[in-house]
Amino acid sequence: MLDGTLLDFWNNIAAGILLGLWLFAFPESPKFLLEHGESEKALEVLALIYVKNTGQSRSNYPCTTLRESIRPLQRDGETNIQNQRIGNFTELKNLSVEIWDQTKTLYKHPYLKNSVITCAIQFCLTTSYYTLMVWFPEIFQRYDDYEKVHPGIPASVCDISSIVTSNTTFVDCESEIDHTVFFHTFIIGLACIPTSFWLPLCVHKLGIKFFLVFSLTAAGFVTLGFYFARSSFENLILSCIFEALTSLSISTLYCVLVDLFPTNLRVMAAAMSMTFGRGGALLGNLIFGLLIDLNCIIPIIIFSGMLFASAFLCWILPTTGADALN
Repeated sequence: MLDGTLLDFWNNIAAGILLGLWLFAFPESPKFLLEHGESEKALEVLALIYVKNTGQSRSNYPCTTLRESIRPLQRDGETNIQNQRIGNFTELKNLSVEIWDQTKTLYKHPYLKNSVITCAIQFCLTTSYYTLMVWFPEIFQRYDDYEKVHPGIPASVCDISSIVTSNTTFVDCESEIDHTVFFHTFIIGLACIPTSFWLPLCVHKLGIKFFLVFSLTAAGFVTLGFYFARSSFENLILSCIFEALTSLSISTLYCVLVDLFPTNLRVMAAAMSMTFGRGGALLGNLIFGLLIDLNCIIPIIIFSGMLFASAFLCWILPTTGADALN
């Protein structure tokens, strides 16, 4: 693997830590506070939002009281300790119990089906996405090495992979990384911008399920297309399309999670599905690294099949959007 890929990995970790610390400065959700009987705190948060958005003083905020939620405070799998601070062992124990209760609730009726489907979608989608995105720079470097030795001779990803294993020229870990590898990686990063505009403009007309099924199905065919690419340029085009489609589906899936689960379970549902996704990403990188130089058509078929499976699972999800499921 390239050193640049490892650098990106640590950069992502650092960015995640900084963003996580920054979240401590955010106020609690007013809806969450209302559903747990904290109407005064919810009003203060709304007033703060009003002040930040308008620049006016707190006294000008027109709302003076909030009606508490008519929904019961205690729900299945909830021990009503969300607003407690973790200050001692007992409260930490209670928090652990709550997490376990919410996890069990997600895998009981009526949430079991949606929990299993969303975790499976995240596993298949994230495995394919993060594995290929991590390995794209390595593939670009291999194409660069190959085209320097065989200019003008087309070759597929599998062709250059077989050459890597048979020619020690290409496995020199101290060889310099060509600057085009970083330029291609930058281009891939920009590829998700067009779909980021397309989604909010058309989501109400086409529906969230359309974007999920379309993007994942198309990404599956694009993944198969890597086997037929015969140059670094063709590989770059397919990589950009893959990034645009998969990033679109990942963003859309999080929107679906909001509608599939009630407020008190959404965070746990998202965390559970992401756990499956991250585990899949680790497994996918191990599989790709093991098979890319042995028989590269196998990982291409595996990850393409995972994307097709994700598209099918998205198709059988309940329709969300105008009719909220919670």
